Amino acid sequence: MAVRPAMTREDVERGYNNRAAVPEHPYWLDQFATRSRDAVAALSPLRDLRYGSGPKETLDLFVPAAPARGTLLFIHGGYWRALDKADHSFVAPAFVAAGFAVAVVNYDLCPDVTIATIVDQSRHAVAWVAREGRRHGAAAPLALAGHSAGGHLVAMMIATDWRAYGFNAAPFVGGLTLSGVHDLEPLVLFTHNADFRLDEDSARAVSPIHHTPQVDVPLVIAVGADETSEFVRQSQLLWDAWPAHRRPQQAGPMSIAGRHHFSVVLDYMDPASALTRETLALLDCARR
Repeated sequence: MAVRPAMTREDVERGYNNRAAVPEHPYWLDQFATRSRDAVAALSPLRDLRYGSGPKETLDLFVPAAPARGTLLFIHGGYWRALDKADHSFVAPAFVAAGFAVAVVNYDLCPDVTIATIVDQSRHAVAWVAREGRRHGAAAPLALAGHSAGGHLVAMMIATDWRAYGFNAAPFVGGLTLSGVHDLEPLVLFTHNADFRLDEDSARAVSPIHHTPQVDVPLVIAVGADETSEFVRQSQLLWDAWPAHRRPQQAGPMSIAGRHHFSVVLDYMDPASALTRETLALLDCARR
């Protein structure tokens, strides 16, 4: 496994402050919102389906006109402290067009809750879709994808013993972590730790690289080629830590050329993008 270098607070800010690294980030966040409004207008999802009792434990469900061939559950980013499912509806159209349902998940945010609580909320969202999704049009198989903090949460779903949630086996067939943080210990020094409230022990406890995978499903690890060196390294860390989950055709984490931390997730709007095709492959392989 790649060794984490000694880092100063300045190193952490430079490596993990994506808004500073992409000065034009307001444009990209506006694209998230605008494209998401377009998706909602076009597809009329079932909105705010409740999977838990927390204020934001809800999801929006996009379903195709014909019976769904499977379901993608998407977990949004925002450093566990910002953004919303409403900003990420743009993920759905390419998958709905291919015949799949899409569940876009919300969760409560730091500092109102801890990252550990968000991990558990994500488990409940996955369990709800696996158990209740079919009656709303979200058929099996179920695959998971997440961006940034959502990528971290997808990895933590693979590190979950699902027997504790009433399943004999994983309730999903594969996952994709896009630009995920898989070792949270550097974030103890990050400005946003005022919201995260992490110390070394709690950061380690929610770091996927310090957990043994509990389910035998494929995992795609992807990152934008133009992201900070720390986000590139974070993807390599998980690749090194979980060799049994590597896709056989990949020699390393999937590097998406010409994409930074904000633009990379918008590749889901393109049905022909490598990101969309890799995610569809998780669902299509499970159906064979």
